[in-house]
Amino acid sequence: MSKSLKKFSVFISSFFIFLIHLPFVFAKTIPHKNLTSPVSIGASKVTYSTHDGEVPNSNKVSAYDSLQLNTMGLSKQAFDYAIRGFKSLLAMGKLNNDSIISIVDFSLSSAKKRLFVIDLKNYKVLYNTYVAHGRNSGAEFAEQFSNNPRSNKSSLGFYVTGNTYDGEHGYSLHLEGEEKGINDNAYKRAIVMHCADYVNERYIESKGYIGRSLGCPAIPKQVYKPIINEIKDGSCLFLYSPNQDYISHSIFLKNAS
Repeated sequence: MSKSLKKFSVFISSFFIFLIHLPFVFAKTIPHKNLTSPVSIGASKVTYSTHDGEVPNSNKVSAYDSLQLNTMGLSKQAFDYAIRGFKSLLAMGKLNNDSIISIVDFSLSSAKKRLFVIDLKNYKVLYNTYVAHGRNSGAEFAEQFSNNPRSNKSSLGFYVTGNTYDGEHGYSLHLEGEEKGINDNAYKRAIVMHCADYVNERYIESKGYIGRSLGCPAIPKQVYKPIINEIKDGSCLFLYSPNQDYISHSIFLKNAS
């Protein structure tokens, strides 16, 4: 074979290889979006996904982490237990409002904003504010709890919010305790959500903690109406404490680690 023919053969081979790889030269890489938005919350699971669909084998991002609830003071255990009970109540058909969950974290000082109202479907914290505990539950911290009438103590556990009414404390919200022997006397005890003058930062500056109720989760006057209107009529409210007696007896937290 002549030298010119060999050169021509090499040129043809090189050009053919170039044509094969040409599409890959101009191809673009499409990055995955961050896994941040919840798309559904059912009776058995909470699912998070991207707008373009979930990436296989991607890491799940929990609502607790994505909403940075730890930086707001809410304990991880309180949130995990709250979601566990929420799912159970939903499966039982108890919740008319499955978009909202409210958590009171009694592991925190009453001088801290320990009420968290979370929109699970739109993925945001709607309210984070102060909330009182019963006067016989403790001073700065709620440490003792009771379901007994006239105990003036808070009752832990899961509640379903009821209807609103105008009473002794003005616009208020009925609460239905869902745990037998733990908080099921709430209606009989008139344990409701209402506003109180003693739930404010001036009281904290004076005493080191907010005032206490007769067992009701009382909240500040500045925000009580929008909060009550947001959570009324069948949403889940969870009053949490790392109290082992409660945790071991709660039907919603049975066998919880």
